[in-house]
Amino acid sequence: MTQLEDARKNIITPEMEYVSKTENIDVEKLRGLIADGSVVIPKNVNNDTLPTGIGKDLHTKINANIGSSTESEDINAELEKLDILLEYGADAVMDLSTGQQLHDIRKVIREHTNIPLGTVPVYEAGVDTTNNNKVVVDMDDDAIFKTIINQAKEGVDFITVHCGITKDAIHAVDDSKRLMGIVSRGGALTAAWIMHNEKENPLYAEYDYLLEICREYDITLSLGDGLRPGCINDATDIAQIRELTTLGRLVRRSQDAGVQVMVEGPGHVPITQIKANMQIQKTICNNAPFYVLGPLVTDVAPGYDHINAAIGASIAGSSGADFLCYVTPAEHLCIPNKEHVKEGVIASKIAAQVSDVSKGISDSKQREYDMAVARDNFDWDKQFELAIDGKKARQLYESTKASEKEMCSMCGDFCAIKMVKDHQDENKN
Repeated sequence: MTQLEDARKNIITPEMEYVSKTENIDVEKLRGLIADGSVVIPKNVNNDTLPTGIGKDLHTKINANIGSSTESEDINAELEKLDILLEYGADAVMDLSTGQQLHDIRKVIREHTNIPLGTVPVYEAGVDTTNNNKVVVDMDDDAIFKTIINQAKEGVDFITVHCGITKDAIHAVDDSKRLMGIVSRGGALTAAWIMHNEKENPLYAEYDYLLEICREYDITLSLGDGLRPGCINDATDIAQIRELTTLGRLVRRSQDAGVQVMVEGPGHVPITQIKANMQIQKTICNNAPFYVLGPLVTDVAPGYDHINAAIGASIAGSSGADFLCYVTPAEHLCIPNKEHVKEGVIASKIAAQVSDVSKGISDSKQREYDMAVARDNFDWDKQFELAIDGKKARQLYESTKASEKEMCSMCGDFCAIKMVKDHQDENKN
């Protein structure tokens, strides 16, 4: 049975017990949240994946994407990225490989970590199709299902599937005034297949079959936002909302079938529309966990899109988003290297902390309090321990001779805290 089915039968699983302890939440309350679909634990029955809860009343989680492309393929480089994202605290990893070594890369990722692993199966199905001397749009109807079954057997924990890209959805894009059309890679591939073959999306037409596969292996569905806006101009348009309403119906079908499900959210959204987007998703999608890419709040920050995304993610998380997909400085520009991965993870960790404080997560609030106490006491070691990137904080502090004193080199002898403390000490004497 799936975690969802167990929860509905009032069964407390070992995974629920583990998440309850790590999240400091009553296990019966957690079971209820899983039972109503507002929390998921992505964990394939074939894998010893670390149980990780995503959803309501839990810490905001972050995902880091890695993987090869047709232009750059190096297994060792992907492993270096994996090491970095683990070191800096990513909660999940997605392998988005589209190169010839994608099977090997996914295998080594699984061998080197036990955090939840996600994929976009249509990528692999597309690669297999081109390997058979066919163009991607000539993919067999059942190719995507064969790929999903194979990945399920390998132990993939959650999959992004673009079930909301339908014939009607494509017409909605055609009828809209979008500047950028479809920018999702998986969404575009699916749309091209539909238009070329003049058939309905197999993942939508045969959704019950998809649910059978996922239920057997307890794979968590991540319903992809294939019509997410690719620029601020296109945000919250009819095409995006039409796809979301389709996903809302599919969420309920998934939950009715006992399959864990979450929903992916918009990419480029003006800061004033983020909260509304979160509320709309939660309403339409029966409070299923919301997995957002950013959102990016401006289109003019190439090279700094990790900061751009962290701004949007902070607002999204504080408004109800549960799972943040990191964005690196390389977004829109090139395949990220390990340094880009580090910067992306750290930016997302900051956004997650901001979100959790606003949500009232107790240990996140305590961490803020403890940092304030450590700063007031000039307890540098404690500050570095509490910092999201303590290593960098220590390096900066120790980079000047001022580190030999209590205060840092920013204010030196004019340190506000020190001046007041010295005055107080004088008065005591």
